[in-house]
Amino acid sequence: MNEVLNGLATGFGVALMPFNLMLVAFGCIAGTLIGALPGIGPINGVAILLPIAYGLGFPPESALILLAGIYYGAEYGGRISSILLNVPGDAGAVMTTLDGNPMARRGEAGRALSISAVASFIGGTFAVVLMTLFGPLLAKFGVAFSPSDYVALMVFAFASLASLVGNNPVKTLVGATIGLMLATIGVDANTGVNRYTFGVADLLAGIDFLIVVIGLFGMAELIHLVEQQATGRLKNLPVDSSFVRMADIISSRWTLLRCSLIGFVIGVLPGTGASVASAVAYGTEKRIAGPSGRFGEGDVRGLVAPEAANNAAAGGAMVPMLTLGIPGSGTTAILLGALLMFNIQPGPLLFTQHPEIAWGLIASMYIGNIALLVINLPLVGLFARMLTLPQHYLTPLIAILAFIGIYSIVGNPFDLFMIIGLGLFGWFLRKMDYSLAPVILGFVLGTLFENNLRRALSISGGDWTILVQSWQSLLLYGLAAAVVLVPLALSRRRRMTEFDA
Repeated sequence: MNEVLNGLATGFGVALMPFNLMLVAFGCIAGTLIGALPGIGPINGVAILLPIAYGLGFPPESALILLAGIYYGAEYGGRISSILLNVPGDAGAVMTTLDGNPMARRGEAGRALSISAVASFIGGTFAVVLMTLFGPLLAKFGVAFSPSDYVALMVFAFASLASLVGNNPVKTLVGATIGLMLATIGVDANTGVNRYTFGVADLLAGIDFLIVVIGLFGMAELIHLVEQQATGRLKNLPVDSSFVRMADIISSRWTLLRCSLIGFVIGVLPGTGASVASAVAYGTEKRIAGPSGRFGEGDVRGLVAPEAANNAAAGGAMVPMLTLGIPGSGTTAILLGALLMFNIQPGPLLFTQHPEIAWGLIASMYIGNIALLVINLPLVGLFARMLTLPQHYLTPLIAILAFIGIYSIVGNPFDLFMIIGLGLFGWFLRKMDYSLAPVILGFVLGTLFENNLRRALSISGGDWTILVQSWQSLLLYGLAAAVVLVPLALSRRRRMTEFDA
Protein backbone atom coordinates (compact mmCIF):
# COMPACT_ATOMS: atom_id res chain seq x y z
CA MET A 1 0.00 0.00 0.00
CA ASN A 2 2.89 2.37 0.76
CA GLU A 3 4.20 1.76 -2.74
CA VAL A 4 0.82 2.69 -4.19
CA LEU A 5 0.58 5.86 -2.10
CA ASN A 6 4.11 6.91 -3.03
CA GLY A 7 3.31 6.26 -6.69
CA LEU A 8 0.14 8.34 -6.50
CA ALA A 9 2.07 11.18 -4.84
CA THR A 10 4.52 11.10 -7.75
CA GLY A 11 1.66 10.95 -10.24
CA PHE A 12 -0.25 13.89 -8.79
CA GLY A 13 2.97 15.87 -8.74
CA VAL A 14 3.12 15.37 -12.52
CA ALA A 15 -0.61 15.72 -13.27
CA LEU A 16 -1.00 18.93 -11.23
CA MET A 17 1.66 20.80 -13.19
CA PRO A 18 -0.08 23.78 -14.86
CA PHE A 19 0.76 22.64 -18.40
CA ASN A 20 -0.55 19.10 -17.75
CA LEU A 21 -3.68 20.45 -16.07
CA MET A 22 -4.34 22.51 -19.17
CA LEU A 23 -3.90 19.39 -21.32
CA VAL A 24 -6.34 17.45 -19.12
CA ALA A 25 -8.96 20.19 -19.52
CA PHE A 26 -8.38 20.46 -23.28
CA GLY A 27 -8.48 16.69 -23.72
CA CYS A 28 -11.74 16.42 -21.79
CA ILE A 29 -13.42 19.20 -23.79
CA ALA A 30 -12.12 17.94 -27.16
CA GLY A 31 -13.00 14.35 -26.27
CA THR A 32 -16.55 15.31 -25.31
CA LEU A 33 -17.06 17.10 -28.62
CA ILE A 34 -15.49 14.25 -30.60
CA GLY A 35 -17.61 11.66 -28.77
CA ALA A 36 -20.78 13.64 -29.47
CA LEU A 37 -20.21 13.40 -33.23
CA PRO A 38 -21.80 10.19 -34.55
CA GLY A 39 -19.26 7.71 -35.85
CA ILE A 40 -16.06 9.47 -34.78
CA GLY A 41 -15.60 7.85 -31.37
CA PRO A 42 -12.57 7.72 -29.06
CA ILE A 43 -10.35 5.58 -31.28
CA ASN A 44 -10.51 8.03 -34.19
CA GLY A 45 -10.21 11.06 -31.92
CA VAL A 46 -7.02 9.73 -30.33
CA ALA A 47 -5.65 8.69 -33.73
CA ILE A 48 -6.28 12.15 -35.18
CA LEU A 49 -4.56 14.02 -32.34
CA LEU A 50 -1.64 11.61 -31.80
CA PRO A 51 0.52 13.10 -34.62
CA ILE A 52 -0.19 16.60 -33.28
CA ALA A 53 0.88 15.70 -29.73
CA TYR A 54 4.04 14.03 -31.04
CA GLY A 55 4.84 16.73 -33.58
CA LEU A 56 4.59 19.54 -31.01
CA GLY A 57 7.34 17.87 -28.98
CA PHE A 58 5.32 17.25 -25.82
CA PRO A 59 7.07 15.24 -23.08
CA PRO A 60 5.86 11.59 -23.07
CA GLU A 61 3.82 11.99 -19.87
CA SER A 62 2.12 15.15 -21.20
CA ALA A 63 1.29 13.54 -24.54
CA LEU A 64 -0.22 10.50 -22.78
CA ILE A 65 -2.23 12.71 -20.43
CA LEU A 66 -3.69 14.62 -23.39
CA LEU A 67 -4.55 11.47 -25.37
CA ALA A 68 -6.05 9.76 -22.32
CA GLY A 69 -8.21 12.84 -21.67
CA ILE A 70 -9.54 12.59 -25.22
CA TYR A 71 -10.13 8.85 -24.70
CA TYR A 72 -12.37 9.01 -21.66
CA GLY A 73 -13.79 12.37 -22.72
CA ALA A 74 -15.04 10.74 -25.94
CA GLU A 75 -16.52 7.83 -23.98
CA TYR A 76 -18.25 10.49 -21.90
CA GLY A 77 -19.45 12.52 -24.88
CA GLY A 78 -20.89 9.60 -26.85
CA ARG A 79 -24.02 9.86 -24.72
CA ILE A 80 -25.05 13.25 -26.14
CA SER A 81 -26.14 12.23 -29.64
CA SER A 82 -27.35 8.86 -28.28
CA ILE A 83 -29.81 10.53 -25.93
CA LEU A 84 -30.81 13.55 -28.01
CA LEU A 85 -30.82 12.13 -31.56
CA ASN A 86 -30.98 8.34 -31.00
CA VAL A 87 -27.67 8.12 -32.89
CA PRO A 88 -24.82 6.46 -30.93
CA GLY A 89 -21.57 8.40 -30.84
CA ASP A 90 -19.63 5.12 -30.74
CA ALA A 91 -20.06 1.40 -30.10
CA GLY A 92 -20.16 1.78 -26.32
CA ALA A 93 -23.08 4.21 -26.53
CA VAL A 94 -25.44 1.89 -28.46
CA MET A 95 -27.15 0.67 -25.28
CA THR A 96 -27.56 4.25 -24.04
CA THR A 97 -30.08 4.90 -26.82
CA LEU A 98 -32.50 2.29 -25.46
CA ASP A 99 -33.60 4.28 -22.40
CA GLY A 100 -31.84 7.63 -22.87
CA ASN A 101 -33.69 8.60 -26.04
CA PRO A 102 -37.16 7.67 -24.67
CA MET A 103 -36.44 9.94 -21.68
CA ALA A 104 -35.55 12.78 -24.07
CA ARG A 105 -38.70 12.17 -26.11
CA ARG A 106 -40.90 12.60 -23.06
CA GLY A 107 -39.25 15.91 -22.11
CA GLU A 108 -36.53 14.70 -19.75
CA ALA A 109 -33.45 15.36 -21.90
CA GLY A 110 -31.76 17.40 -19.15
CA ARG A 111 -32.40 14.72 -16.58
CA ALA A 112 -31.13 11.98 -18.89
CA LEU A 113 -27.96 13.89 -19.79
CA SER A 114 -27.15 14.77 -16.19
CA ILE A 115 -27.86 11.23 -14.92
CA SER A 116 -25.57 9.79 -17.58
CA ALA A 117 -22.90 12.34 -16.66
CA VAL A 118 -22.98 11.30 -13.01
CA ALA A 119 -23.05 7.59 -13.92
CA SER A 120 -20.08 8.07 -16.24
CA PHE A 121 -18.18 9.89 -13.50
CA ILE A 122 -18.86 7.15 -10.94
CA GLY A 123 -18.00 4.35 -13.38
CA GLY A 124 -14.80 6.07 -14.51
CA THR A 125 -13.65 6.91 -10.98
CA PHE A 126 -14.46 3.39 -9.76
CA ALA A 127 -12.29 1.99 -12.55
CA VAL A 128 -9.34 4.27 -11.75
CA VAL A 129 -9.48 3.32 -8.07
CA LEU A 130 -9.47 -0.40 -8.92
CA MET A 131 -6.71 0.17 -11.46
CA THR A 132 -4.63 1.87 -8.78
CA LEU A 133 -5.13 -0.87 -6.20
CA PHE A 134 -5.36 -4.08 -8.22
CA GLY A 135 -4.05 -3.25 -11.70
CA PRO A 136 -1.16 -5.74 -11.99
CA LEU A 137 -3.15 -8.58 -10.41
CA LEU A 138 -6.15 -8.02 -12.67
CA ALA A 139 -3.92 -7.75 -15.72
CA LYS A 140 -2.58 -11.24 -15.05
CA PHE A 141 -6.16 -12.51 -14.80
CA GLY A 142 -7.10 -10.85 -18.08
CA VAL A 143 -4.11 -12.22 -19.97
CA ALA A 144 -4.83 -15.71 -18.61
CA PHE A 145 -8.09 -15.67 -20.58
CA SER A 146 -7.54 -18.06 -23.49
CA PRO A 147 -9.36 -17.94 -26.85
CA SER A 148 -11.67 -20.71 -25.62
CA ASP A 149 -12.56 -18.57 -22.60
CA TYR A 150 -13.42 -15.70 -24.93
CA VAL A 151 -15.71 -18.04 -26.87
CA ALA A 152 -17.52 -18.82 -23.60
CA LEU A 153 -17.74 -15.09 -22.84
CA MET A 154 -19.33 -14.45 -26.23
CA VAL A 155 -21.81 -17.30 -25.64
CA PHE A 156 -22.76 -15.65 -22.35
CA ALA A 157 -23.15 -12.30 -24.11
CA PHE A 158 -25.38 -13.86 -26.79
CA ALA A 159 -27.46 -15.53 -24.09
CA SER A 160 -27.88 -12.14 -22.43
CA LEU A 161 -29.17 -10.69 -25.71
CA ALA A 162 -32.53 -12.40 -25.23
CA SER A 163 -33.31 -10.10 -22.30
CA LEU A 164 -31.83 -6.91 -23.70
CA VAL A 165 -34.72 -5.27 -25.48
CA GLY A 166 -38.37 -5.70 -26.21
CA ASN A 167 -40.77 -8.41 -25.14
CA ASN A 168 -40.20 -10.69 -28.11
CA PRO A 169 -37.07 -12.89 -27.78
CA VAL A 170 -37.61 -14.23 -31.31
CA LYS A 171 -37.24 -10.76 -32.83
CA THR A 172 -34.18 -10.15 -30.67
CA LEU A 173 -32.68 -13.41 -31.93
CA VAL A 174 -33.47 -12.52 -35.55
CA GLY A 175 -31.83 -9.12 -35.08
CA ALA A 176 -28.69 -10.69 -33.61
CA THR A 177 -28.59 -13.16 -36.50
CA ILE A 178 -28.76 -10.31 -39.02
CA GLY A 179 -25.80 -8.72 -37.22
CA LEU A 180 -23.88 -11.99 -37.41
CA MET A 181 -24.57 -12.22 -41.14
CA LEU A 182 -23.30 -8.68 -41.70
CA ALA A 183 -20.12 -9.54 -39.73
CA THR A 184 -19.28 -12.40 -42.12
CA ILE A 185 -19.17 -10.21 -45.24
CA GLY A 186 -15.70 -9.88 -46.78
CA VAL A 187 -12.63 -12.01 -47.41
CA ASP A 188 -12.10 -14.78 -44.88
CA ALA A 189 -8.77 -13.93 -43.24
CA ASN A 190 -7.79 -17.60 -42.89
CA THR A 191 -8.95 -19.20 -46.12
CA GLY A 192 -8.98 -16.20 -48.48
CA VAL A 193 -12.50 -17.08 -49.62
CA ASN A 194 -14.83 -14.22 -50.56
CA ARG A 195 -17.94 -14.31 -48.41
CA TYR A 196 -21.13 -12.58 -49.59
CA THR A 197 -19.28 -9.90 -51.55
CA PHE A 198 -21.33 -10.49 -54.77
CA GLY A 199 -18.38 -9.38 -56.86
CA VAL A 200 -18.29 -5.90 -55.30
CA ALA A 201 -14.64 -5.00 -54.70
CA ASP A 202 -15.52 -2.47 -51.98
CA LEU A 203 -16.97 -5.29 -49.85
CA LEU A 204 -13.80 -7.40 -49.85
CA ALA A 205 -12.59 -5.78 -46.63
CA GLY A 206 -16.00 -6.24 -44.99
CA ILE A 207 -18.33 -3.57 -43.71
CA ASP A 208 -16.79 -1.14 -41.25
CA PHE A 209 -18.48 -0.93 -37.86
CA LEU A 210 -19.00 2.82 -38.28
CA ILE A 211 -20.96 2.21 -41.47
CA VAL A 212 -23.29 -0.22 -39.70
CA VAL A 213 -23.87 2.07 -36.70
CA ILE A 214 -24.43 5.28 -38.67
CA GLY A 215 -26.54 3.50 -41.29
CA LEU A 216 -28.83 1.56 -38.97
CA PHE A 217 -29.18 4.31 -36.37
CA GLY A 218 -28.39 7.69 -37.94
CA MET A 219 -29.87 7.25 -41.40
CA ALA A 220 -32.80 5.16 -40.14
CA GLU A 221 -33.64 7.96 -37.68
CA LEU A 222 -33.39 10.50 -40.51
CA ILE A 223 -35.76 8.50 -42.72
CA HIS A 224 -38.14 8.11 -39.79
CA LEU A 225 -38.19 11.90 -39.29
CA VAL A 226 -38.77 12.50 -43.00
CA GLU A 227 -41.66 10.02 -42.95
CA GLN A 228 -43.24 11.79 -39.98
CA GLN A 229 -42.81 15.16 -41.67
CA ALA A 230 -44.36 13.91 -44.91
CA THR A 231 -47.39 12.47 -43.09
CA GLY A 232 -47.88 15.54 -40.90
CA ARG A 233 -47.15 13.67 -37.67
CA LEU A 234 -43.91 15.52 -36.91
CA LYS A 235 -43.97 17.27 -33.55
CA ASN A 236 -41.35 19.22 -31.65
CA LEU A 237 -40.05 17.31 -28.66
CA PRO A 238 -40.82 18.82 -25.25
CA VAL A 239 -37.87 20.14 -23.25
CA ASP A 240 -38.08 21.06 -19.58
CA SER A 241 -35.52 22.12 -17.00
CA SER A 242 -35.30 18.67 -15.39
CA PHE A 243 -32.00 17.70 -13.82
CA VAL A 244 -30.56 14.75 -11.96
CA ARG A 245 -32.07 14.29 -8.52
CA MET A 246 -30.49 12.71 -5.47
CA ALA A 247 -33.38 10.22 -5.51
CA ASP A 248 -32.22 9.04 -8.95
CA ILE A 249 -28.73 8.32 -7.65
CA ILE A 250 -29.95 6.62 -4.47
CA SER A 251 -32.48 4.43 -6.31
CA SER A 252 -29.82 3.25 -8.77
CA ARG A 253 -26.86 3.01 -6.36
CA TRP A 254 -26.58 -0.78 -6.61
CA THR A 255 -26.88 -0.59 -10.40
CA LEU A 256 -24.00 1.89 -10.43
CA LEU A 257 -21.84 -0.38 -8.28
CA ARG A 258 -22.62 -3.61 -10.15
CA CYS A 259 -22.23 -2.14 -13.62
CA SER A 260 -19.01 -0.29 -12.77
CA LEU A 261 -17.55 -3.60 -11.59
CA ILE A 262 -18.86 -5.48 -14.66
CA GLY A 263 -17.50 -2.81 -16.99
CA PHE A 264 -14.08 -2.74 -15.35
CA VAL A 265 -13.59 -6.53 -15.35
CA ILE A 266 -14.70 -6.84 -19.00
CA GLY A 267 -12.53 -3.85 -19.92
CA VAL A 268 -9.47 -5.61 -18.47
CA LEU A 269 -9.99 -8.51 -20.89
CA PRO A 270 -8.00 -7.63 -24.04
CA GLY A 271 -10.11 -7.14 -27.15
CA THR A 272 -13.58 -6.87 -25.61
CA GLY A 273 -14.24 -3.18 -25.06
CA ALA A 274 -17.07 -0.89 -23.98
CA SER A 275 -19.68 -2.33 -26.37
CA VAL A 276 -19.53 -5.79 -24.75
CA ALA A 277 -19.39 -4.28 -21.24
CA SER A 278 -22.43 -2.05 -21.76
CA ALA A 279 -24.44 -4.90 -23.32
CA VAL A 280 -23.70 -7.34 -20.50
CA ALA A 281 -24.38 -4.68 -17.85
CA TYR A 282 -27.68 -3.68 -19.43
CA GLY A 283 -28.84 -7.29 -19.76
CA THR A 284 -27.83 -8.04 -16.17
CA GLU A 285 -29.75 -5.08 -14.77
CA LYS A 286 -32.83 -5.82 -16.84
CA ARG A 287 -32.93 -9.36 -15.49
CA ILE A 288 -32.42 -8.17 -11.92
CA ALA A 289 -35.20 -5.58 -12.30
CA GLY A 290 -37.63 -8.23 -13.56
CA PRO A 291 -41.26 -7.26 -14.24
CA SER A 292 -40.91 -4.07 -12.19
CA GLY A 293 -38.51 -2.56 -14.74
CA ARG A 294 -39.54 -0.35 -17.65
CA PHE A 295 -36.39 -0.95 -19.66
CA GLY A 296 -36.63 0.37 -23.19
CA GLU A 297 -39.23 2.96 -22.13
CA GLY A 298 -36.98 5.38 -20.23
CA ASP A 299 -36.01 3.48 -17.07
CA VAL A 300 -33.28 5.35 -15.17
CA ARG A 301 -31.48 2.06 -14.43
CA GLY A 302 -31.41 1.30 -18.14
CA LEU A 303 -29.53 4.55 -18.68
CA VAL A 304 -27.24 4.25 -15.67
CA ALA A 305 -26.15 0.67 -16.43
CA PRO A 306 -24.45 1.15 -19.83
CA GLU A 307 -23.05 4.58 -18.94
CA ALA A 308 -21.32 3.33 -15.79
CA ALA A 309 -20.14 0.17 -17.58
CA ASN A 310 -18.66 1.74 -20.71
CA ASN A 311 -16.67 4.34 -18.77
CA ALA A 312 -15.45 1.71 -16.31
CA ALA A 313 -14.44 -0.46 -19.29
CA ALA A 314 -12.38 2.45 -20.68
CA GLY A 315 -10.43 2.54 -17.41
CA GLY A 316 -10.15 -1.24 -17.28
CA ALA A 317 -8.67 -1.37 -20.79
CA MET A 318 -5.73 0.74 -19.55
CA VAL A 319 -4.70 -1.97 -17.05
CA PRO A 320 -3.19 -4.57 -19.42
CA MET A 321 -1.66 -1.80 -21.56
CA LEU A 322 0.26 -0.23 -18.68
CA THR A 323 1.14 -3.35 -16.70
CA LEU A 324 1.79 -5.88 -19.49
CA GLY A 325 2.10 -3.88 -22.70
CA ILE A 326 -1.00 -5.56 -24.13
CA PRO A 327 -3.75 -3.20 -25.39
CA GLY A 328 -7.18 -3.88 -23.94
CA SER A 329 -9.04 -2.06 -26.74
CA GLY A 330 -8.51 -0.37 -30.08
CA THR A 331 -7.98 3.00 -28.42
CA THR A 332 -5.43 1.67 -25.94
CA ALA A 333 -3.63 0.07 -28.88
CA ILE A 334 -3.09 3.61 -30.22
CA LEU A 335 -1.95 4.77 -26.77
CA LEU A 336 0.47 1.84 -26.73
CA GLY A 337 1.78 3.02 -30.10
CA ALA A 338 2.21 6.50 -28.64
CA LEU A 339 4.44 5.10 -25.89
CA LEU A 340 6.49 3.18 -28.43
CA MET A 341 6.90 6.36 -30.51
CA PHE A 342 8.62 7.87 -27.45
CA ASN A 343 10.84 4.76 -27.16
CA ILE A 344 9.11 3.68 -23.94
CA GLN A 345 8.23 0.03 -23.51
CA PRO A 346 5.03 -0.59 -21.53
CA GLY A 347 5.03 -3.52 -19.14
CA PRO A 348 5.79 -4.46 -15.53
CA LEU A 349 8.96 -2.32 -15.49
CA LEU A 350 7.12 0.83 -16.59
CA PHE A 351 6.13 1.68 -13.01
CA THR A 352 9.74 1.50 -11.81
CA GLN A 353 11.63 2.83 -14.85
CA HIS A 354 9.16 5.61 -15.78
CA PRO A 355 6.95 6.25 -12.72
CA GLU A 356 6.24 9.80 -13.87
CA ILE A 357 4.52 8.39 -16.98
CA ALA A 358 2.60 5.48 -15.41
CA TRP A 359 1.52 7.20 -12.22
CA GLY A 360 1.11 10.60 -13.91
CA LEU A 361 -1.35 9.03 -16.34
CA ILE A 362 -3.31 7.36 -13.53
CA ALA A 363 -3.41 10.56 -11.45
CA SER A 364 -4.57 12.54 -14.49
CA MET A 365 -7.54 10.17 -14.82
CA TYR A 366 -8.70 11.06 -11.30
CA ILE A 367 -8.48 14.74 -12.23
CA GLY A 368 -10.00 14.18 -15.67
CA ASN A 369 -13.12 12.45 -14.35
CA ILE A 370 -13.77 15.37 -12.00
CA ALA A 371 -13.07 17.83 -14.80
CA LEU A 372 -15.55 16.07 -17.10
CA LEU A 373 -18.27 16.33 -14.47
CA VAL A 374 -17.52 19.98 -13.75
CA ILE A 375 -17.35 20.89 -17.46
CA ASN A 376 -20.36 18.90 -18.65
CA LEU A 377 -23.01 19.30 -15.96
CA PRO A 378 -23.40 23.08 -16.53
CA LEU A 379 -23.74 22.39 -20.28
CA VAL A 380 -26.63 19.95 -19.86
CA GLY A 381 -29.19 22.70 -20.42
CA LEU A 382 -27.39 23.87 -23.56
CA PHE A 383 -27.27 20.33 -24.99
CA ALA A 384 -30.94 19.78 -24.16
CA ARG A 385 -31.87 23.01 -25.98
CA MET A 386 -30.83 21.28 -29.20
CA LEU A 387 -34.20 19.56 -29.07
CA THR A 388 -35.97 22.92 -29.34
CA LEU A 389 -34.75 23.13 -32.93
CA PRO A 390 -37.63 22.45 -35.30
CA GLN A 391 -37.47 18.83 -36.40
CA HIS A 392 -37.18 19.81 -40.06
CA TYR A 393 -33.85 21.40 -39.13
CA LEU A 394 -32.74 18.36 -37.15
CA THR A 395 -33.20 16.14 -40.21
CA PRO A 396 -30.47 17.75 -42.36
CA LEU A 397 -28.30 18.09 -39.22
CA ILE A 398 -28.37 14.31 -38.73
CA ALA A 399 -27.63 13.78 -42.43
CA ILE A 400 -24.66 16.17 -42.37
CA LEU A 401 -23.21 14.58 -39.22
CA ALA A 402 -23.64 11.10 -40.69
CA PHE A 403 -22.07 11.83 -44.09
CA ILE A 404 -19.23 14.00 -42.80
CA GLY A 405 -18.48 11.58 -39.96
CA ILE A 406 -18.25 8.60 -42.30
CA TYR A 407 -16.40 10.24 -45.17
CA SER A 408 -13.81 11.91 -42.92
CA ILE A 409 -12.88 8.51 -41.46
CA VAL A 410 -13.17 6.03 -44.34
CA GLY A 411 -12.85 8.35 -47.35
CA ASN A 412 -14.72 6.00 -49.68
CA PRO A 413 -17.80 7.26 -51.61
CA PHE A 414 -19.14 3.69 -51.78
CA ASP A 415 -19.63 3.75 -48.00
CA LEU A 416 -21.96 6.72 -48.33
CA PHE A 417 -24.27 4.58 -50.47
CA MET A 418 -23.86 1.78 -47.92
CA ILE A 419 -25.17 3.91 -45.06
CA ILE A 420 -28.16 4.94 -47.18
CA GLY A 421 -28.94 1.28 -47.93
CA LEU A 422 -28.48 0.26 -44.31
CA GLY A 423 -30.60 3.24 -43.26
CA LEU A 424 -33.50 2.02 -45.40
CA PHE A 425 -33.04 -1.47 -43.97
CA GLY A 426 -32.96 -0.09 -40.41
CA TRP A 427 -36.10 1.97 -41.07
CA PHE A 428 -37.85 -1.19 -42.33
CA LEU A 429 -36.81 -3.11 -39.21
CA ARG A 430 -38.18 -0.29 -37.02
CA LYS A 431 -41.47 -0.44 -38.91
CA MET A 432 -41.58 -4.18 -38.17
CA ASP A 433 -41.01 -3.39 -34.45
CA TYR A 434 -37.48 -4.81 -34.37
CA SER A 435 -34.94 -3.19 -32.07
CA LEU A 436 -31.69 -2.25 -33.82
CA ALA A 437 -29.48 -2.81 -30.76
CA PRO A 438 -29.31 -6.64 -31.17
CA VAL A 439 -28.23 -6.15 -34.80
CA ILE A 440 -25.30 -3.96 -33.74
CA LEU A 441 -24.33 -6.27 -30.90
CA GLY A 442 -24.59 -9.33 -33.13
CA PHE A 443 -22.22 -7.59 -35.56
CA VAL A 444 -19.68 -6.75 -32.83
CA LEU A 445 -19.87 -10.02 -30.93
CA GLY A 446 -19.93 -12.10 -34.11
CA THR A 447 -16.49 -10.92 -35.16
CA LEU A 448 -15.05 -11.56 -31.70
CA PHE A 449 -16.73 -14.96 -31.53
CA GLU A 450 -15.49 -16.13 -34.93
CA ASN A 451 -11.91 -14.94 -34.40
CA ASN A 452 -11.54 -16.54 -30.99
CA LEU A 453 -13.23 -19.78 -32.06
CA ARG A 454 -10.75 -20.07 -34.93
CA ARG A 455 -7.82 -19.42 -32.58
CA ALA A 456 -9.03 -21.98 -30.05
CA LEU A 457 -9.49 -24.69 -32.68
CA SER A 458 -6.14 -23.86 -34.27
CA ILE A 459 -4.40 -24.26 -30.91
CA SER A 460 -6.08 -27.61 -30.24
CA GLY A 461 -5.66 -28.98 -33.76
CA GLY A 462 -9.41 -29.06 -34.26
CA ASP A 463 -10.27 -30.64 -30.91
CA TRP A 464 -13.59 -29.10 -29.81
CA THR A 465 -13.14 -30.23 -26.19
CA ILE A 466 -10.75 -27.29 -25.70
CA LEU A 467 -13.85 -25.12 -25.39
CA VAL A 468 -14.79 -26.73 -22.04
CA GLN A 469 -11.41 -27.38 -20.43
CA SER A 470 -10.95 -24.31 -18.18
CA TRP A 471 -12.93 -23.29 -15.11
CA GLN A 472 -13.50 -19.84 -16.59
CA SER A 473 -15.21 -21.37 -19.63
CA LEU A 474 -17.35 -23.72 -17.54
CA LEU A 475 -18.40 -20.87 -15.26
CA LEU A 476 -19.42 -18.68 -18.21
CA TYR A 477 -21.33 -21.53 -19.89
CA GLY A 478 -23.12 -22.12 -16.60
CA LEU A 479 -24.05 -18.44 -16.35
CA ALA A 480 -25.26 -18.48 -19.97
CA ALA A 481 -27.47 -21.51 -19.24
CA ALA A 482 -28.82 -19.80 -16.11
CA VAL A 483 -29.60 -16.62 -18.05
CA VAL A 484 -31.72 -18.62 -20.51
CA LEU A 485 -33.28 -21.29 -18.28
CA VAL A 486 -33.99 -19.51 -14.98
CA PRO A 487 -36.45 -16.96 -16.47
CA LEU A 488 -38.22 -19.79 -18.32
CA ALA A 489 -38.52 -21.80 -15.10
CA LEU A 490 -39.77 -18.77 -13.15
CA SER A 491 -42.30 -17.96 -15.87
CA ARG A 492 -43.59 -21.54 -15.88
CA ARG A 493 -43.83 -21.53 -12.09
CA ARG A 494 -45.75 -18.25 -12.19
CA ARG A 495 -48.23 -19.66 -14.72
CA MET A 496 -48.75 -22.81 -12.63
CA THR A 497 -49.34 -20.69 -9.51
CA GLU A 498 -51.91 -18.59 -11.36
CA PHE A 499 -53.58 -21.73 -12.73
CA ASP A 500 -53.81 -23.30 -9.26
CA ALA A 501 -55.25 -20.10 -7.89
